[in-house]
Amino acid sequence: MSPACGADVCAVVLAGGVTGDFLLEMLAQYRVPCHAVPIAGTTRISTTVHDRATGQEYRFVPEGPEVSEAEFAAACATLESEPGDWVVLSGSLPRGLAPDSYARIVERETARGRHVVLDTSGEALKAALGRGLALIKPSERELRDLVGDGAPEAAARELVRAGAAERVAVSLGADGALIATAAGVIRRPAIPVTVRGAVGAGDSFLAAMTLALATGSDAEDALLWGLAAGAAAVSRTGTAHPSRSDVEAYYRTARG
Repeated sequence: MSPACGADVCAVVLAGGVTGDFLLEMLAQYRVPCHAVPIAGTTRISTTVHDRATGQEYRFVPEGPEVSEAEFAAACATLESEPGDWVVLSGSLPRGLAPDSYARIVERETARGRHVVLDTSGEALKAALGRGLALIKPSERELRDLVGDGAPEAAARELVRAGAAERVAVSLGADGALIATAAGVIRRPAIPVTVRGAVGAGDSFLAAMTLALATGSDAEDALLWGLAAGAAAVSRTGTAHPSRSDVEAYYRTARG
């Protein structure tokens, strides 16, 4: 969530090559404070093609750069030097890093008293479970990959019961989303909106939820904020930049 939506944030990013410079320029353009960690490789750029005739999106995601353990250690040191009570770890692990790399960060940051949110999948997610995570956000497909087939409500509830994470939020696309906590499972429908693109919707959903939790919201309220930010993101084409006014309007709709 950008500073325009009321968040006091700092992005810790791995940046290399001309595309890494471009990434930092975009963050500066949108006034997102950041701390860049230089890498020898070149930051990848993913491309999304939106077919206006069909409404379909096609995503082309090239292989990212390889990151060394020394570069990873520099990123961890940078993260530790930044203030804040909540840490969001997002995206697949770069090539060259062990599957437990996120898990190592989670252990260090939770030991320092921080709330850690993890948005990844596969072996990197599995390795980090049970280490004090405040929130994970798998999609329905990622949830099935994690625990097998079954109702998402039951699967999310079981992950919480087993101590995988304090909260498990599951995005269900057009069917809305749910969040499981020790108190139970809350599911809410998607907010009606004309979908113009899906880039950044999941990230916006998670960012709004995290901001809400960090500012004292309960699980249900955080879920509504997440749905509102997701709706604001899909109502725009291109890379999502939900405005605060849009998110607040959709939140009021979600609350009824």
